[in-house]
Amino acid sequence: MAYLPEPTRHPGQPRPLPSFWTMVVALLAVAVNLRVAITSVPPLIDTISADLGLSHAMAGVLTALPVLCMGLFAPLAGRLAERAGAAVVVLCSAVGILLGTIARGLGDNVALLYLGTFVAGVGIAVASTLLPQLVKIFFPPQRMGLVTGLYMAGMLGGATLASAVAVPLAERLGSWQASLGAWAVLALLGVLVWAPFTVRVRARHVRGEGPHGGLPWRSLTAWTVAIYLALQSWCFYSSVAWLAPSYVEHGWSKTAAGYLLAAFTAAQIVSGLLGPALSDRVRDMRVLLLVSAALGIVGSFGIYLAPLAAPWVWAFVLGLGQGAAFSLGLVLLVHYARTPSATARLSGMGFLVCYLLASFGPLAMGAVRDRVGNLTLTWPILGFVGIAQALVALRLRPNRAKVR
Repeated sequence: MAYLPEPTRHPGQPRPLPSFWTMVVALLAVAVNLRVAITSVPPLIDTISADLGLSHAMAGVLTALPVLCMGLFAPLAGRLAERAGAAVVVLCSAVGILLGTIARGLGDNVALLYLGTFVAGVGIAVASTLLPQLVKIFFPPQRMGLVTGLYMAGMLGGATLASAVAVPLAERLGSWQASLGAWAVLALLGVLVWAPFTVRVRARHVRGEGPHGGLPWRSLTAWTVAIYLALQSWCFYSSVAWLAPSYVEHGWSKTAAGYLLAAFTAAQIVSGLLGPALSDRVRDMRVLLLVSAALGIVGSFGIYLAPLAAPWVWAFVLGLGQGAAFSLGLVLLVHYARTPSATARLSGMGFLVCYLLASFGPLAMGAVRDRVGNLTLTWPILGFVGIAQALVALRLRPNRAKVR
């Protein structure tokens, strides 16, 4: 990693921060790993289920477990950051993702597969919670939307790549275990790029990065943001889990369904970058929130009513809506907090509520599939959840009180 030339400094004085783009690259190196453990599974889900004898509901847990971890361990992230520094904790999280990915590659039995998924999920949970806080700490207010969009694009870029090549990797490497384990290379890259960044900034931000108090349970703004995130994430993770299997039910090959899922996540890269960038220029974010919800609703009902009429269009429209909604949700965590400490508190509460509820999405849709024999009902359900998401977004007025 290249840093800016350093001016003369006195002994004990913190070294100057890396350049803007060096910090962005470090952020991206971690962010690109934050959805791979989730999106690398759905294209292989039927193969994994058949090999290990899993029900559809239990197979859904492989997608739901990292999401559940993101809820359970989000409040812990702020406490750890207060003790060791947010950058150090993110490095440990990146190592956790690496170890969990390696374990999944050795997943010849159910226990090891779920254990690796859990370990990776904890790493994803802690890193996802702290990245908005690090954006608040290290980047100027007028660049926060851009930076959020960039690391969101990196996150979704990793997700797109994982879903697109999961099946071809399994065919090339000879097993679904090897396909899942191959992503350890990307996780290792994240560790290696983030480590020098951690050394550089640790002296500046060792303590005082935690939540400084309890989670903001009494804040109506915090609850509104948390419920918005929960509804959006229910749609997002359910779509990630069941879009590819839905089209396999319609007669598509697993490889083609994986490419469709990749188109879905590729659309999210576009809107995930554009949405936060526009938020820097829009006073009332409800405009962007409602447009993103509308796109998600159209995509969900399109897949339900006419799945084979325009599958690539529905997948792309759905991805545009959910990518924008998800990235704007991350912006809300920064926008409605007064300080980096408040961002940590809001993120901890928001992710706890959001992901605990959202983790039941893939599991519930899998249970519906077990009950009725197909995934047809998944999409109208997600369409109505999207309508609820839009109604909550209307409550996020520009003049709402910010979390302290």
